[in-house]
Amino acid sequence: MTVWSIIGAGVAGLAVASELVSRGAKVRVFDPGGHPGPHGCSWWAGGMLAPWCEYENAEEPVLRLGQTAIDWWAKRTQIHRRGTLVVANQRDLPDLRRFARRTDGFSEIDGKEISCLEPELHNFGRGLYFDAEAHLDPRQALLDLARQLQEDGVVFHKKRAPAQLDSAIDCRGLHARDHLTDLRGVKGEMLVIRCPDVTLTRPVRLLHPRMPLYIVPRGDGVYMLGATMVESEDSSRITARSMLELLSAAYALNPAFGEAEILEIGVDLRPAFPDNLPRIRRLGRTIFANGLYRHGYLLAPALAMGVADLALNNIHSEMVDEDRT
Repeated sequence: MTVWSIIGAGVAGLAVASELVSRGAKVRVFDPGGHPGPHGCSWWAGGMLAPWCEYENAEEPVLRLGQTAIDWWAKRTQIHRRGTLVVANQRDLPDLRRFARRTDGFSEIDGKEISCLEPELHNFGRGLYFDAEAHLDPRQALLDLARQLQEDGVVFHKKRAPAQLDSAIDCRGLHARDHLTDLRGVKGEMLVIRCPDVTLTRPVRLLHPRMPLYIVPRGDGVYMLGATMVESEDSSRITARSMLELLSAAYALNPAFGEAEILEIGVDLRPAFPDNLPRIRRLGRTIFANGLYRHGYLLAPALAMGVADLALNNIHSEMVDEDRT
């Protein structure tokens, strides 16, 4: 029986491994970092399963393929189906109208309805509610995938994969640029804060004039604030400007965030192809699955299904780069 070697234990690699195992394949995983943790880009994600919101500035496949994510993840980890709330201050209502024109799947709500959804957001008169969207805790999702794979007999090797492997699937993100020369890194910066004085139960997006903010509840007064998208490959540290703008946007959402405690500062490089859509390529004996950009948890399930179709049945989904296979 063929043993598929997954190279990389981030969200792409673990999703591919999970999908293959669910179809009866035998799998092993190689990653020098071992199990998921702060060393991986996937650790620093928002975990929003928000295809309609993301469609505001993404290509059509993100909307269509992203809609498979909620049910896929629900079989593997805890998800929260509470929708997404998009708001803007009075002076920024043109941005809210622009956002509405560029997406779908929402209802327009007034200040009273906003307060019913999130009682502590009482300073906004208009908003958009995407009731079909969901979110998850990305760190718990990674750990749940790894745990379930181990229970299914998958062996994790804390080392680099051997140079020559048959039936290999490379999910190394930016580390795969030794073969994927058109891959680039896009810098993302985020904060994890604790603010017990604010209670939000769903992701909220604030259309702020300098930096659109999303804030995702993690429970127990902990929130993830994100995130910048900078065409830079310097992942060494967050810039003062980015931190100030993230915090000022959070303060604009609710002034109580001014008293928040900063728990973590995260900086990562998200792998992206020129059109910011994922690709599956077969080069020699290796299948490469990469380019999730800012849509890691949203598009990883579709990427994983496409890889499994190609690996097990030679079915070419739309993500397969036909010119390179």
